[in-house]
Amino acid sequence: MKLVPLGDRVVLKQLEAEETTKSGIVLPGQSKEKPQQAEVIAVGPGTEEVKMEVKKGDQVIYSKYSGTDVKLDGDEYIIVKQGDILAIVK
Repeated sequence: MKLVPLGDRVVLKQLEAEETTKSGIVLPGQSKEKPQQAEVIAVGPGTEEVKMEVKKGDQVIYSKYSGTDVKLDGDEYIIVKQGDILAIVK
């Protein structure tokens, strides 16, 4: 199955949280906070008012409490509006 976003929506796949800190401390699973960084999987066509500025493959930072979580074929995705994307990581 394939997710095809409509309008100004974007499908994201969240990047994995770091297992260890920069100083080498190993974090147990429950203490890891989900990063707000994700990879763009699919982009909608946009609307007359909203031109799509992200493209498939971009790594982005998105708003913490935005989007809808979706499970499809065992993978987890987040569907957000482009306005909930704060920055593109280059």
